[in-house]
Amino acid sequence: MAGIRAQQKEKTRRALIQAAMNQLSAEHGYASLSLREVAREAGIAPTSFYRHFQNMEELGLTLVDEGGLALRQLLRQSRQQIAKGGSIIRASVTTFMEFVANNTAIFRLLLQEKSGNSREFRLAVQREVEHFTAELVDYLVAEQQFDRQLAELHADAIVRVVFSAGADALDASAAERQQLLEVTIAQVRIIARGAEATRALAKSGLS
Repeated sequence: MAGIRAQQKEKTRRALIQAAMNQLSAEHGYASLSLREVAREAGIAPTSFYRHFQNMEELGLTLVDEGGLALRQLLRQSRQQIAKGGSIIRASVTTFMEFVANNTAIFRLLLQEKSGNSREFRLAVQREVEHFTAELVDYLVAEQQFDRQLAELHADAIVRVVFSAGADALDASAAERQQLLEVTIAQVRIIARGAEATRALAKSGLS
């Protein structure tokens, strides 16, 4: 019986998360969401909301955490697939842009709250960006033998470029997104070549 109740609670919790995502748009940021409307779309009474989240801010922070985790998991998978051959840059940027296309509400939330009024939201988004960057740094150090300082600069530049491209892709057409994908891949390759050249200069003692 306890197991059934736990499953039902988790099902309702997921319904609230999905209801909040459904209501996010370019015109309606998270701050404009109503607890009553989210609860109604999830099919529960507003008072039942508090059995799952303390308030709307906690629900929003959960969306940020889950969105960041989902993106990192996808990118891990794309890097693992590269072991079989292929371009790590093309695979990673393509995976990122597909995530944006398939999860516009979450990515829009990350962008909006990165500079929003809530300090808790800003810190949560910053943590997700830092996790994203740190995983890329670890990859560059472990797989491409960059020293950590250069890897951090390299990863930061890439993250800034791809997140900016993701923002541009939100309201773009399919054709515009494809063009943006190719441009972003080219930009990341330029960053990678610059990092390689910097590493070569450092080894030669000319930097």
